[in-house]
Amino acid sequence: MKIQSKITLLFLLLSGVILVLLNITIFYLVYRFGFDDFFKRLEARVNISAEVRLFPGAKSQAYQEVRNRYLEKLESEKEYFFSTDTLNKININGGINVKSSFIKNILKDSAARYKVDNIFYAGKVFTKGNSRYIVIVSAIDPSGFQELKDLQRILVYGFLAAMILVYFVGKIFSFYTFQPVRRIINNVKNITANNLHFRLDELSGKDEIAELSYTFNDMLNRLETAFETQNNFVSNASHELRTPLTIISTEAELALSKTDANPEQRQIFGTIYSESEKLGQILNSLLTLAQSGFDGKKQRWESIRMDELLMTASESIKRINTDSNIQIDLEDMPTDEHLLYVSGNSNLLRLAVTNIISNACKYSDNRMVKIRLLAENNKVIISITDQGIGIPESELQHIFEPFFRASNTHSYEGHGVGLPLTLNIIRLHRGSIGIRSDVGKGTEIKVFLPLEASA
Repeated sequence: MKIQSKITLLFLLLSGVILVLLNITIFYLVYRFGFDDFFKRLEARVNISAEVRLFPGAKSQAYQEVRNRYLEKLESEKEYFFSTDTLNKININGGINVKSSFIKNILKDSAARYKVDNIFYAGKVFTKGNSRYIVIVSAIDPSGFQELKDLQRILVYGFLAAMILVYFVGKIFSFYTFQPVRRIINNVKNITANNLHFRLDELSGKDEIAELSYTFNDMLNRLETAFETQNNFVSNASHELRTPLTIISTEAELALSKTDANPEQRQIFGTIYSESEKLGQILNSLLTLAQSGFDGKKQRWESIRMDELLMTASESIKRINTDSNIQIDLEDMPTDEHLLYVSGNSNLLRLAVTNIISNACKYSDNRMVKIRLLAENNKVIISITDQGIGIPESELQHIFEPFFRASNTHSYEGHGVGLPLTLNIIRLHRGSIGIRSDVGKGTEIKVFLPLEASA
């Protein structure tokens, strides 16, 4: 998931939590205020009822008149009037739906409130002379509950609408926030080994984006210097090192051609010649390895049909090693010829495939080497399987390191640069290599290359 999407979701989550807490707070406060207001209305009626019942006369008639004229009649409004003795014993008539615990709370605190479902009760203790009385008024508050339901509906719909709005606001916010980052990414994608002189636009300010641009440009400066150094070495080494090696090899060959040299001298000249040739091969491999890992010159890319390339590579190995036993199995080859083409440099790819097949023949003592070609998941797959000595499992991770040779290859000639060179070439073509090996049974190497249409 992209950081922009993560920020949008995080913004949505935080906003959602804040809105939920705000809605809960609003609902709770309205709930408390609404019920508290209704209880106060009941308590006002309790006081009026007490005045009317306990203090009859003109004053009580005035209270009664106020009650009838100005106080609305509550739904299912009921009054309860009880007397109590000094021991707080109350005679409650049957059929009265008032909890005894509620009455005990009234006697204990002189006043109490109580609610069950949508029925509200308010009660209070009054004293007249030496007598004590309890007055309770109950009623139903349908409008209060309806208001809470309406409020709940409004809060839920408001929350959903707010979350949709917050999502789009967060998306727009994150889009504009990461716009400089996207611009940097697009600019970096356009920088290759061919145009390392390009630099990112340095932004004004001292924020993280400006610092990132500065860091990228600094890295590009170092890369350009390193690539130029490597390119100069590859260019100069080809001439400066090959010339003296050619002279040594030629002089040794000339000395061997002389008839007046004694056997000891001929042996020395032969050693010099063979070692100079070997050194030349190592030098050529190293230079090719360096060049394959550096795209300092634009490679000549072309459309390559892999079955034809395998045939060519196999034939070239058979010409060099006539004892090689190579079988190309085309049974799994795709019938659609468009699935056989890759985009790349044919010389480099042929060199990479030749290195793998040549190693398979060498380390299997020219036993059967089987080559399969197939296409899966927009990739051309080349499978090369031998029946050779295999590679120890602990050493598999090192076989692509330059000059590394497995511990069981001492009796075979080699320099340890073939597979690193092959890996560099395959990576240059945006491919990959997989390897599976059993000691004493053989090795299978798979090369994965993207199809030309998906390259």
